[in-house]
Amino acid sequence: MKTLEMLLREGTEILETAEIGEARLDAWLLLEYITGKNRAYYYAHMDQETEEGQEKAYLKLCRKRAEHIPLQHLTGTACFMGYDFFVDERVLVPRQDTEILVEEALNLLKKTEKPRILDMCTGSGCILLSLLLEREDALGTGADLSEKALSVAEKNRETHHLETRAELIKSDMFQSGYFEGKKESFDIIVSNPPYIPTEEIEKLQAEVRFHDPFMALDGKEDGLYFYRIIAKNAGEYLKPGGFLACEIGCDQGEDVKKMFESCGFSDVKVIKDLAGLDRVVSGKLPD
Repeated sequence: MKTLEMLLREGTEILETAEIGEARLDAWLLLEYITGKNRAYYYAHMDQETEEGQEKAYLKLCRKRAEHIPLQHLTGTACFMGYDFFVDERVLVPRQDTEILVEEALNLLKKTEKPRILDMCTGSGCILLSLLLEREDALGTGADLSEKALSVAEKNRETHHLETRAELIKSDMFQSGYFEGKKESFDIIVSNPPYIPTEEIEKLQAEVRFHDPFMALDGKEDGLYFYRIIAKNAGEYLKPGGFLACEIGCDQGEDVKKMFESCGFSDVKVIKDLAGLDRVVSGKLPD
């Protein structure tokens, strides 16, 4: 039997050889996942032998990670806004940058009591469900065209006990019967839509290019296809004075800002992420 230290060293070497970014961190997270031992335990018991079966299971996961399968797909868990969400190949892996969208939505809703939220292109549901967990007086709807993604969102809704506050619907943007009776229903619409230009997808890192669902990435020719639909239709479904907030690609801020403004939104602003890159555009529907 190998010790914890020996196993971590071997896992790190596998990932470094495969040129995985942050190889040691990923090797550690996989070791923690397999053994259930936290970092403090590890440093106090580095010479402890692993239990039967753990070595084989750990090295198997490391070899899968070496194939650029996302870490979160291997563990089935992604942390977002401090909450754990189930993810797999049916949805995008939640990214820290997207937390900027949730934080902006919470800021916009500070003065709104019992807000109604629509999350368009909900995917795993992490945006909508995080908002509901942060605002216990809120109700929300998550819409997505992918039935596979909605199955993941349903699992996350159940995990966080939000069945009575979050409804999930299949819809091609606003094209479903659900929206026929929903004019002026929502206080805010949020979305992290597909925004990668089609020809750029093949240039993305392997973890994204080969393992994230194509339809969740593809923003059509210029990457702005879904923003046009959202900006054009959002005003119908927002209450007067309601808000629209979308995650964007780092070079799309001005284009989406102009789009919002041309569709009647005011106080439109572009919000940067921690790296100083444009990440979210938000605006307000006139009262």
